[in-house]
Amino acid sequence: MKTLGLIGGMSWESSAQYYRLINEEVRARLGGAHSAQLLMWSLDFARIKQLQHDGDWDALGNEMVDAAQRLQAGGAELLLICTNTMHKLVGEIEAACPLPLLHIADPTATAIVQAGLQRVGLLGTAFTMEENFYRGRLSERFGLDVLVPEADDRRDVHAIIYQELIAGVVNERSRRVYVEVIERLVARGAEAIILGCTEIMLLVRAEDSPVPLFDTTTLHARAAVDAALA
Repeated sequence: MKTLGLIGGMSWESSAQYYRLINEEVRARLGGAHSAQLLMWSLDFARIKQLQHDGDWDALGNEMVDAAQRLQAGGAELLLICTNTMHKLVGEIEAACPLPLLHIADPTATAIVQAGLQRVGLLGTAFTMEENFYRGRLSERFGLDVLVPEADDRRDVHAIIYQELIAGVVNERSRRVYVEVIERLVARGAEAIILGCTEIMLLVRAEDSPVPLFDTTTLHARAAVDAALA
């Protein structure tokens, strides 16, 4: 079993889900008392959040590279970034750390393609929904047609993530907001919805959507186990 290196804490609410999902998957596959062999470097998200909204991606790149190198020094053999947004900095990490990095968008897109779907709605932070580092990978590498919510909906989706979900707050009002955003994406032709922020799985359930949901947290965790046990 390879040792996984997880860059977490962004937020720890979803990083805890990664730890649970990876260990459950290892136990399901290997049985008995088996659990995952992994390391996690968990960052203080207050600093990360501030730098994101300040637009200081150079400082954020330094934080990510430092985390990756700490995990490498600790014996990690494969890296995961336990957040969609910080995949904006994959290039910086790969340039500074030789460990292979499992990109969160890849197992998600692979699952969508295998399901025979092509037009998808993307929910996530404003950074993920509005910039090309994530949408571009989905379209250019996997041929997906990616829809994002309209501006007001993007604002609401982003605010709920940063004001509630990163603090573990889940409420019915916010679930209804997400359901309405999903319905508008489906009305525009979305055949599926990507839960493109690792905390959204805490709020949105399969029964909340008229089309299939692809949860990046779960798919990333499963792909990590595939790689660890390969």
